[in-house]
Amino acid sequence: MKMIVAVVQDQDSNRLSQALVEADVRATKLASTGGFLKSGNTTFMIGIEDDRVEEALELIRENCQSRQKMMTPLSSMGSADSYVHYPVEVQVGGATVFILPVDRFEQF
Repeated sequence: MKMIVAVVQDQDSNRLSQALVEADVRATKLASTGGFLKSGNTTFMIGIEDDRVEEALELIRENCQSRQKMMTPLSSMGSADSYVHYPVEVQVGGATVFILPVDRFEQF
């Protein structure tokens, strides 16, 4: 058994959640916040059998696409005089995925 921890942008969260339900993949959703852009994310914790890991990864891949977005950074990019007040193009979306072995699973 594996634990998949997938951090996705909020914009992709509902689409991924629906795809997981339709594929009978159980997941727990947690609200989270990104570091650099301070934007909302959703972290999915997915406990899954070893032989279904690739299926779950494909669902994440299909439903969490990266895209370019214009954003104004909220923090300094260096010294106090170098605050960036103009929009910059950044890549958002996609997913950051960790796959961990599960030594033991209990459900009560």
